[in-house]
Order: sequence, then C-alpha cells, then structure tokens
Amino acid sequence: MGTEVEVSEPLIEKITAEEDQLIPEWKDQITIRGLAVSAIMGTLFCIITHRLNLTVGIIPSLNIAAGLLGFLSVKSWTSFLSKLGFSTKPFTRQENTVIQTCVVACYGLAASGGFGSSFLAMDKRTYKLIGTEYPGNRAEDVKNPGLGWMIVFMFVVSFVGLFSLVALRKVMILDGKLTYPSGTATAVLINGFHTNAGAELAGMQVRCIGKYLSISFLCSSFKWFFSGVGDSCGFDNFPSFGLILFKNTFYFDFSPTYVGCGLICPRIVNCSVLLGAIVSWGFLWPYISQHAGDWYPADLGNSDFKGLYGYKVFIAISLILGDGLYNLIKIISVTFKELCNKRTKVSKLPIDNEIQDTESSRLLIDQKKRENVFLKDGIPTWFAASGYVGLAAISTATIPTIFPPLKWYLVLLLYLIAPALAFCNSYGAGLTDCSLSLTYAKIGLFIIASLVGTNGGVIAGLAACGVMMSIVSTAADLMQDFKTGYLTLSSAKSMFVSQLLGTAMGCVFAPLTFWMYWTAFDIGSPDGPYKAPYAVILREMAILGIEGFSELPKHCLALCCGFFVAALVINLLRDVIPEKISKFIPVPMAMAIPFFVGAYLAIDMFVGTVILFIWERINRKDSEDYAGAVASGLICGDGIWTMPSAVLSIFSINPPICMYFGPTVSS
Repeated sequence: MGTEVEVSEPLIEKITAEEDQLIPEWKDQITIRGLAVSAIMGTLFCIITHRLNLTVGIIPSLNIAAGLLGFLSVKSWTSFLSKLGFSTKPFTRQENTVIQTCVVACYGLAASGGFGSSFLAMDKRTYKLIGTEYPGNRAEDVKNPGLGWMIVFMFVVSFVGLFSLVALRKVMILDGKLTYPSGTATAVLINGFHTNAGAELAGMQVRCIGKYLSISFLCSSFKWFFSGVGDSCGFDNFPSFGLILFKNTFYFDFSPTYVGCGLICPRIVNCSVLLGAIVSWGFLWPYISQHAGDWYPADLGNSDFKGLYGYKVFIAISLILGDGLYNLIKIISVTFKELCNKRTKVSKLPIDNEIQDTESSRLLIDQKKRENVFLKDGIPTWFAASGYVGLAAISTATIPTIFPPLKWYLVLLLYLIAPALAFCNSYGAGLTDCSLSLTYAKIGLFIIASLVGTNGGVIAGLAACGVMMSIVSTAADLMQDFKTGYLTLSSAKSMFVSQLLGTAMGCVFAPLTFWMYWTAFDIGSPDGPYKAPYAVILREMAILGIEGFSELPKHCLALCCGFFVAALVINLLRDVIPEKISKFIPVPMAMAIPFFVGAYLAIDMFVGTVILFIWERINRKDSEDYAGAVASGLICGDGIWTMPSAVLSIFSINPPICMYFGPTVSS
C-alpha cells in the first residue's frame, strides 16, 4: 500500500507463553456483562454524539474513551462483587476490546445515521430557513423526522456496510499495515491495563498514559473556559502565526487529539497533510478567491456550493477518489495475480526461512502469533459477499417505501458503488484517523439528485446521502476495530459479531436519543444552541444537484479532473520509482484532508511529528517505548472531555469567557 507503520507494532508488549495459552475462544470473548455495559455506555455516547452533531457538526473519535470506561466499569463491578464474596470471571483484554467495539458500533450510528445532517435537511424548518422563494426549494420536498421510520431505516441500511469490506481485513491490517491511530491507541491502552508480562515497562507505559491523559483533559477543560458562545472564541481560534495566516486557517489550535495523531501517524502522512494545506489554503483557495465575481458570484455564503465552498468539496473528493480507486484496483490486481500463481503465494508465506538475531526472531514470532489469532476465526468471503447482497436486496426493497422518490434501481446503484467508496474512506481513516463519510455521502447525494431531477430530487438525494454515509462510516469503524482486535489478540470473529450486536443497539438507541433532543429542544434554529449546521448545507447541495454539473462554479469540473489525474500519477510514481526516493513522495489521500477541513489540522499533526523527530534524536529507545503511550493519553484525555462538556451544554451552562483576537484598533 506504500505506507509503513512507524510506531504501532513496537508499542505492544511481547506475548508470553502464559498469555498465549490464556487467549479465550471467540465465543467466550463476548459476555453478558460486557453487553450490558456496552448498552449503557452506548446510550451515553449516543447522547454525547447527538449533542456534538447538532452544535458543531464535528465528532471526535471516542474509541479510546470507550475502551477506558469499559475497563473501569467492569473492573469496578468485579471488584465490588469480590468484596461481597462472589466469584467472578476474569476480565480479559479481549472482553475489554469487545465492549469497546460494541460501544463504537452503537454511537457510530448516531454520528453517521443522518440525524444531524440528511434527516434534518428534509424537515420543514430547514425548508423555511433556505427560503420558500429559493429556486428549486419545493414545499413537496419535506419529510419531518419520525421515530418509527428512522428506526426502520437504521435497521435496513446500517448492517450493509459491515459486510462491504470485511473480506479485505487482511489486506488493510496485515498487508497494508495501515496505522488506524485511534484503533492503535485504544489497543495500547487496553494492553496496558491487562498486561501480565513486562510488568515494569508496561506499568511505566500505563503511568505515562495516565499522565498525558490528565494533561490533555485539563488542557481541554482549560480551553473550554475561554471558548465563549459561537465559533470565534477561545484557543481553538488562536492566531499563532498572525491574523493574515489565521484567515487562511494556518494556526495552531492546541488540539491534543491531533497532536497525538501526529505522534502516532507515519511521518510521510503528516508531511503530506501539511503539503495539502499549503497547496490548498496557501495557494489554490486564495487564487480562486481573487476571481470572485468572475468564476462565481461574490456575494455567496461560506457554505454555498455555487461558490468557493463548491471548489473545496469537489476538488478534495476528486483527489480522494483518485487515490482510493488506484489502491483499490492495485489490491484487486495483486490479489488476482496471487490467486493465479500459487507458487508465488506459497513462497511468500514462511517467515522463518532466514536466520534472524534473537530480538528480530522474537518480534517475528510475536507478529506471527498475532496474525494467527487474527486469521484463526476468519469470516469467509462467501459469507461476507452473500451477506452484502442479501442485506442490499432487503434495503433496496424497503427504502423506496420510506422515501418514494428514491426508486429501487437508484438504491441498487448506490449499493453497486458503495464498496469502492467504503474502501476509500477506510483507507484514508487508516492513514490519518479522519473518517470522511459525509464527504463520500455527498457524492451519492449529488448523483441521485441529478438523476431524479426536479420532481423529488431533493428528498431522493438526501435519502441517498444517508444510505451512503451509513455504509462508508460503518466500514471504516469496523476496520478501525479490527486493528484494535489484532493488537489485543482478539478474534476477528468476535470483533465482527460484537460490531453486529453494537449496530443492533445503535439502530434503537440512536433514534431514541435523537428523539429526546428533537422533542425537548428547538433543533435547527439559527438563534438556538442546536443549529444543526449541516442541514442547510446538504439541502442546498441537493437543490444544486438537481441542475447537475452545469451549476458548478466556473472551471470547477476541470480542476476536479486535474486533481483526480494527479492523484493517479502520484500513486503510480510511488510504485515505479525506487523506494529510497518514493518514500518521500506524498500520499494524495492525506493531502486531500485539509482541503476543506482547514490547515490547522495539518499544523497540529506536524507539531506531533516534529516532537517525535526531536525525541528520537535525543533518546530513540524512550521514543519507541513511550511515544504511543503519550499519543494515546493525549487523544484519550481530549476525547473524555467531550462527555462533561456535552453534559454542561445539555444543561445550558456556557463557558464564562470569550477570548477573541482581532486587529488593533487605532484611536
């Protein structure tokens, strides 16, 4: 795949013979108490996720928080029962991993189910916000949220994504060695809690995680006091490099999460993200902005697809698709070649033919054990394929009854292109920890809206958006959890089953917790705390899609084609040029992330990689032992803070201070 893991493997302690023998069977990794804890935590995380979705529209990864709270919950319960004299079943890292997987699957549907985006874009309030006189905004294209149809929709679409990429788990995790930073950090945390060997180093790693978790949590809570009300206050808007660069999103926003990602992501990925920020926010967007009034109307809003925002979204999508489709075709061709040449395949399997030194041999043996556990209880390809086809058929028959404008053959079209987009999203998440499910969903929205046209195109496009977002998001979440399972010696089958169980919980809990917000608060009001920022954006995009590509800004389509071809060429160069040179060629998928997210993400991640670079020069051994622990603590502390901050918001407790930076006003 062209990207090597720099830190994740060395962070996991060596496997002892005792631990190897104590690995439970996959059925024993799923317990009643684990499912009970998962249901409680899943409900809590759904509430938090809806809160974030309806306010800022950005959901941080809560994988680590799920792993930590799962450990604390079960450990506290077993300790309590032990004090009462009851015997309890040992709490293993595999059970901890299953709980984390189940919780992530549950709250993931609150994030990707369309509750803060496509569903709200259909409702009457959003229709009125855009304006009854807005061209293409019809009163007929309105469907208000309903608890019954939302639960049915969740059940018919949410399981399909789990079957779309499960057959590629070996390719993504073992062959591609994708990092999946949150999945790796979660594994480090869980292994640290459950280690029985290497006690001294493991104990120090756990203390390191706790130290930086506390620092990150306190840092996030300190930032909250100055974040005020609105989007322009606090350290998240600190003009680190001056106000001019700040306007182009070049600033350090003191995000422990993305600094931690920078510590754990491969260096070439971090540098690629920074290069993408420089290309887009440093040159491309300022250049296009100079042509406002010529290439597009100058008086458009920041989220209008007929203006600069359209360039940002569609050019980024083109770059991502070029990279993802190239790697998908590459994987298919390599797999086909191996199937046709068994001798080549057999010759690559043995790992102990060469004479290795003691330490290298030990690492290879440990890696082989992990691979054996990961592949032991596999999910057959025929099962994955038949599951995808069967569930897609049920969904194809059911969805048109909920959204009549979205005909069955259009739903079928979505399921034909969804696996390719799910692969692209999972591949990108493995590199940068960013799941761009909404970005890929916009592709489905635009295509379907343009195919249906004026009569029902808005509802059909928004419904397609929800279908696509669910598929690509759940596929990426599953692969992230597979990474955690691989590093914690958990069975792939137990991971898959727990993902199914968590998804079933989410199909009920996510709509119910959203309904709580919908009935209790004024959702979508531009003057209230729950503005649901993506609702208006997606409805406007659906209206734009009705007119097709002709409504895109001037030269937008040509630029999209250019960046798509550039992504293909860059990947081709990475494969044909010698490795000593190709390792410096950027990753297009990573470059695309800041195109519409902003350059601040690249600054944060680059700070992380600079810290690691300096640390390696000062003490390489310590950096290898503790870099992942530091990264895990930073990501975890910031993620845990989202829970108390969400609770504060639910009770309408706002930050007391708005710290704002602006130019000096001369008297």
